[in-house]
Amino acid sequence: MKIRKVAFIESKAPGNHIYSRYPVPRVGSVLLSTILSALGYEVKVYIEDLAKIDWQYVENSDIVCISTITPTATRAYKHAKRAQTLGIPVVMGGAHVSFMAEEALNYCDYVVRGEGDESIVELFNYLEKGSPDIKTIKGLSYRDKHGAVVNNESRPLLASLDELPIPDVSLVQDFDKSIIYPISLSRGCPFNCNFCSVIRVFGRRYRSKSIENSMAEIRKAASYPKKNIFFVDDNFTASKKRAKTLLKEMINENMKTEYNAQVRTDIAKDPELLELLAKSYCSTVYIGFESINPKTLIEYNKGQGLQEIKDCIKAVKEHGIAIHGMFVLGADNDEITTIRQTVDFAIEQGIDTIQLMILTPLPGTPFYNDMLTSGRLIHQDWAKFDAHHVTFKPMIMNPQTLHMETLKAMGRFYSWKYIFRHMAKLDFFHVAVGLYGKHAVKQALIEAKEYLNVITQLLETNNISEPNISIQ
Repeated sequence: MKIRKVAFIESKAPGNHIYSRYPVPRVGSVLLSTILSALGYEVKVYIEDLAKIDWQYVENSDIVCISTITPTATRAYKHAKRAQTLGIPVVMGGAHVSFMAEEALNYCDYVVRGEGDESIVELFNYLEKGSPDIKTIKGLSYRDKHGAVVNNESRPLLASLDELPIPDVSLVQDFDKSIIYPISLSRGCPFNCNFCSVIRVFGRRYRSKSIENSMAEIRKAASYPKKNIFFVDDNFTASKKRAKTLLKEMINENMKTEYNAQVRTDIAKDPELLELLAKSYCSTVYIGFESINPKTLIEYNKGQGLQEIKDCIKAVKEHGIAIHGMFVLGADNDEITTIRQTVDFAIEQGIDTIQLMILTPLPGTPFYNDMLTSGRLIHQDWAKFDAHHVTFKPMIMNPQTLHMETLKAMGRFYSWKYIFRHMAKLDFFHVAVGLYGKHAVKQALIEAKEYLNVITQLLETNNISEPNISIQ
């Protein structure tokens, strides 16, 4: 077949949360589209959180590529089926389909599992030229001529990230609507949290781009003055030595673009690193504190304690850097009081913004396998696997309690007191976050009634529902 036009789609998840109004485009779709564009294909990327899909373009494309994580899978499958019914080959990739390839192949023609930087090129070559043999394309899943699912050998992780181009954001339709410019300078995480799907895709070996290539990408992002850079690396400071070198380069070039980064609590043990983060205009650090329950931290295999969390908050705030704290609720050792004490802790410690997330069994993780085999998974309606809906049976609380108490706790944090406190400091960003937080919680509480009625019915019948994917 001849391939000229390619459409990339990144589906949106249903519902809203505290940062829905500040969408962060996932880098994968942009990167793969950049690779294909460099090979001469006409490519457009539609990220639904930013732009409406131009179905006229999509339906006139030669191939459609769709990226999905678990909560976007239901919508992604609908998009895939729409294109497939028109006879357009559909390729899917992303964390969810990497572990649910057989499911995905009910809606698409090919699944690229894991890192797709090389697999996508080989697949396009096969489709256009018949070479390489499809059986040799590592990381690819498809159906053979008899309809049987074939999972080719997994592809090894990319050894050198410097082989990758700088993602071309001009391919993203309506990118100007985003205030966030995402940058990924590394892959892999050396830690092993049992609920995290990241290491199942990118591995535990930390791989990073060279300082030279990293700086080139940062310079490009800084050329968009109205954007706030967000380093989407799972742990920006996984290699403290590398992070310090990079931050010093940013300071030496007098780059004054504010940025946010994801880090761990161990940054508090390195005063030099904190100083460099502050001097290089780090605005906010996103930290997965996960829990204030010592037993839960052990259960999560987090590798940090409560005192380390407190020390981190104190040290970061002393350097004038804001903290976005993320907590995951619903572990086997969590009680109702754990949820309430968590929001009390966040308020007392002066954490700037928080996300209280419900522990979610994502496919590919040990936690998902445990919940599935133990019969504690309530359903598999992937649209609800967004960390804002309970999808499993907790050990101590009932599911309804976990769901409602988490929402109420978010409401307690984003209170009028929170809003007025920031208003008094003329901190209008956090005023806006607080107002939107109140609105999001109010809406979620309204929607929770219907969802929890469904949960109750499923629990009464002890029936695990199939993915709620209705293709028109």
